[in-house]
Parts: sequence; structure tokens; C-alpha cells
Amino acid sequence: MRTATRLLALGLALVLLATMLTGCGALGPSWTSSKNYARTKITDTRDMINPEPTIDVNRFKWENPNQEKLSLLFSPVDAKVMALMRFASSQDFRPNEQWMDALLLRFPWVDGVIVADASGTILTRKPPVPLKRFSEPLVFESVWRDTLVKTVVDYTPLGPQLYFGTPNFETTEFVGLHVVSFDPRVLFTFCPRPEELIIVDPRAKKLWTTGTMVYPDAEKLTELPWDEMLKEKVNGYVDVGERQFTWLARYIGPDRFIYATESANASFKDKGVNLLPFFGFGGE
Repeated sequence: MRTATRLLALGLALVLLATMLTGCGALGPSWTSSKNYARTKITDTRDMINPEPTIDVNRFKWENPNQEKLSLLFSPVDAKVMALMRFASSQDFRPNEQWMDALLLRFPWVDGVIVADASGTILTRKPPVPLKRFSEPLVFESVWRDTLVKTVVDYTPLGPQLYFGTPNFETTEFVGLHVVSFDPRVLFTFCPRPEELIIVDPRAKKLWTTGTMVYPDAEKLTELPWDEMLKEKVNGYVDVGERQFTWLARYIGPDRFIYATESANASFKDKGVNLLPFFGFGGE
């Protein structure tokens, strides 16, 4: 009886040992799978919280080589003009010396600032002696409740000078205006390839370029009926002589001027509407 009991106990011990050994074998793969799963989740979480940066170089790729060329040329120029416009028009009361100094410091390419009273008499100006004298009296026009007066371009013997002003008020009474002026040809210094950019003043039928270099046939851009053209669209293409130009109308002050360049590919045909949506501008 004792022998049978001992044999039974030994058998149970062997069965228990075998079970433990089998369990260890089963535990091995389970532990490995759990560890790999945990590592995967940690990696996924890390990538989600702190993803590795990537650059999609094709995201903003232009399909139109002509619009791409013009945008690269005019965008840095237009950005400077818009910044000056915002600064100058943010002042709706008569500016003091500190404000004028700040403007000239922030925009060193500006030639000067004039402060005039309601009758047009100059109260102060910086610098006190201008580089270019007026070729004729400046006449500014304003529309009721507008925040900007009409832009004036004075074509002097020393070259063009662009003036635009903002009205000054005391409470609701008009007391004068301050006028900012610069030579528009300075804008080409902000262009990456200034010799390829053209700016047209459609009102005066004048052309602004850098230096003395002018595209062949570019002078003919001043002869186009821009007033009629701008009633229908604000950018597009035009054939002048033997060349095609890509153009875009933009505001300097309240008045439109035309940025243009010779098309990069005159045979390119657009698949859709021509738009150059820069600086909040897409079309009308």
C-alpha cells in the first residue's frame, strides 16, 4: 500500500514537472510577442507625438511656368510695398517726429515724409531738403470715407517719384495729410532678377525698369488699353510685337500698376483660370 502511494505521488510529481516545463515553453513565445507589441506601440506613439520631419518638395509646385516666373519676380517687391502701405495708413492723425523717424528707419529706401495741412501747405518734411523737387504742384484727390488719397507719380528730370498719402483727422475733422514718397525704381533692388521685371504705370503710360535695359517690344506695353483690359481681368497674357508677356495688376496706394515679364514658355496653354493668389489677392 505504501509502495502504491509512493508510486502515485511520484507520478503526480512527474506530471506536475511536465506541466511546468510545458508551461514555460508556452510562456516563452507569449512573452516575446508581448514585448514586441509593446515596442511597436511605443514607437507608434512616439512618431505620433514627435514625428520625424519631412519636406514635400512638390506640394507647392507650379503647373504654369509663366505664372511661376512672374510670382518669383514680383512677390518680394510687392511684399515691401504692402508693408510700407500698412505702416503709413495705420496713422490717421497728424504724425509726430518720432513716427516719421520710425518710418524712415524701418523703410530706409523711402526718400521722405511730408506733413501738410488741409489747404496743402507743408508744415514739416523729412528730410528738410528733398533730393527731387516737384516738377509741378502735387494734386491729391480723395473719396469720402476712403482711408487713402489718390497716388501721384511725379516724373521729374531726375526720374519718377511716387507719392501717396493718408488723411489726418482730429476727432472727425480733416486737418491735412501725411505723404510718403520714394523712387519706384528702388523696388527692383528687392527683385531676385530685376532685369526681367517690368512695372507699367497705365495712367501716365510710362514704363519702369532697372537701369537702362528694356526688353525688346516692352515699350509697347504702355500703349495697351489697360483701362478696358482691367475691367475684365486682373492678370493674364498679352502678345506685343514678337513676344508674349505675363502680367498682373496690383495696387500701390489706391491705384493700379502692372507687373509684367516676358513669358517663360509662350506656347504653354493653361488648363484653368489664371490666378496669382499672393498676399490675399486672387482676382476679381
